Amino acid sequence: MTRRQAIRAAYEDACRREIEALKPGNVHLFADGHRMTAQEFLTSAQVSSDPLTDPTLSLGQRIVEAVRATRAAVGTNTNLGIILLCAPLAAAAAPEGGRLRERLGHALQAIDLDDTAAVFEAIVLASPGGLGAASTHDVHERPTVGLLEAMRQAADRDRIARQYISGFADIFELGLPALETAIDCGETGMWPAVHCYLAFLTAFPDSHVQRKFNLETAQKVRNEALSVHARFLSAPDDPRRIELLSEFDARLKERGINPGTSADLTVACLLVHNLGGRLAQLSG
Repeated sequence: MTRRQAIRAAYEDACRREIEALKPGNVHLFADGHRMTAQEFLTSAQVSSDPLTDPTLSLGQRIVEAVRATRAAVGTNTNLGIILLCAPLAAAAAPEGGRLRERLGHALQAIDLDDTAAVFEAIVLASPGGLGAASTHDVHERPTVGLLEAMRQAADRDRIARQYISGFADIFELGLPALETAIDCGETGMWPAVHCYLAFLTAFPDSHVQRKFNLETAQKVRNEALSVHARFLSAPDDPRRIELLSEFDARLKERGINPGTSADLTVACLLVHNLGGRLAQLSG
């Protein structure tokens, strides 16, 4: 297996594991939602993995081509946030040597105006709810500043944008520890991903919910998640955990609430975890 093949497999596996996990309010194998199906997300992962890991493309081109491939395959925005998070990680994983987070910083710093224009094009193609028009930078226009500065302008209202200016802090310092602690404690199957998702959902208001509704609604969802999480942690067995999460899932979907940012961040954590294992096998 080549290094690119290992990165591509790590990405596809991360997307699959996220969609297999019962993530309240989000699309998963237990229940579709928000006019999207789990199969659309699985298809999106397969078709986006080729451009996302293409070493001949710049980071911006990886992002826009992955979005184009997704739109052609499923006709809807299933994975813009996933692509925005995972493309830099995939690019950073390609070179050998050094720590992934350090290489990620170099990849982000190397983004130029052409990359920025490509990312803006990807956002317009995906047309996610409410994302795009900022008071300073509009993705419908040719960028006049680099992507990191544009992300800085959006960071207070978009958690994915915040990752670009924080060195993916939420991934490496919150989600990944939750994921790996769950694994170390013996959790298997979907449960490490569930723990990771709940770590994000309880840590801060989901920015996708905030964008679609308002901060008050996003904070209310976080408070509900904190209550569910406490009961989840004390549940006696898996059937009770599934029951708790399914009930919360139904309540959120009845209100049209989709904590999509928390799900996207979860995919990125799964990718980082997978990269550690798969690339170590190549080196070994």
